[in-house]
Amino acid sequence: MIESLVDWSQKYYSNLPWRKKRSLYSTLVSEIMLQQTTVSTVINHFERFIQKYPSITDLAKATEEQILMDWKGLGYYRRARNLLNAAKEIQENFSGDIPLNYGDLVSIKGIGAYTANAIIGIGADQRALCLDANLERVISRLYALKTHKGPRLQKEIYQKFMEYKICEDIDKVGPRKFNEALMDLGRSVCKAKNAHCHLCPLRENCLARLNSNPLFFPNTQEQKKTQQHELFLLRVVVQKANKILVYQKHSKEWLSGQYELPSFNFYSTDLAINQYAKVRNDEAYLFLPQFKTAITKYKITNFVLYADEFDFDFLKNKRFEWKKLEDLNLSTASLKALHLI
Repeated sequence: MIESLVDWSQKYYSNLPWRKKRSLYSTLVSEIMLQQTTVSTVINHFERFIQKYPSITDLAKATEEQILMDWKGLGYYRRARNLLNAAKEIQENFSGDIPLNYGDLVSIKGIGAYTANAIIGIGADQRALCLDANLERVISRLYALKTHKGPRLQKEIYQKFMEYKICEDIDKVGPRKFNEALMDLGRSVCKAKNAHCHLCPLRENCLARLNSNPLFFPNTQEQKKTQQHELFLLRVVVQKANKILVYQKHSKEWLSGQYELPSFNFYSTDLAINQYAKVRNDEAYLFLPQFKTAITKYKITNFVLYADEFDFDFLKNKRFEWKKLEDLNLSTASLKALHLI
């Protein structure tokens, strides 16, 4: 049965660029890129990134600003910093060779349990289970594991795997193909809200399907809803010759390391928010061009104001600086504001 799954995976997904020439390094890069990002998005960036940084050594030489610029379009920029930190540490502590000992891997800043297992199981094709959300879901359905989704279920799956009680066929097809096939299955067929059992190569062995309740697995506890807040931001576009006024986000701010247009909070239902400097609420702002974004628990309405640097006192901030647009890793919201103007 597992052979059928691997054949299906190879037929439809073997052309993914990071699978064509597998290496420990390409696996490290691709798996960090794929965290919280769709396959279609990563396809558009992976090969370009690898061409510019073909090895750990090349990547370790890069600056954070360079990496953030080359990460544009992938989002979640903390992952770019994690990748850079990992490369520097591997270069310094392991002479540029990615270790294959699990303990060594997770000791590296920027590499967690999942990435470590991916390097071992997919990169090196050694026995390991790359337990992401897709594998957690597929395995919980395949074996009808009733433990609540999350750390306890992941611990149970790892324990059963180490004891050879589940995924016993991994060595028949090889850990790399096994993990990739289960990922493909979870991403395209055995989805969280839709289980297309009629398409699944494992359907005859799936205990959840045989019990007619695949969507019950993994068991999810009702989670307390996070309170949502409204946030109105004034995004100010100020230009001088071929430069624009911007500021760089510091480590305690959202999107740290990126640049943004001067941005100000003029209304929020969260009185404690301190991500942006506050300015007086002016009803005139509500008639400016606007667009919607969201981050964490905030629904943001962005109001775009085109101004001269001398128009407002709040533009006299030491954090603001003049930069050429082509030199910037500008936030997506700031780019939208510029396009709107």
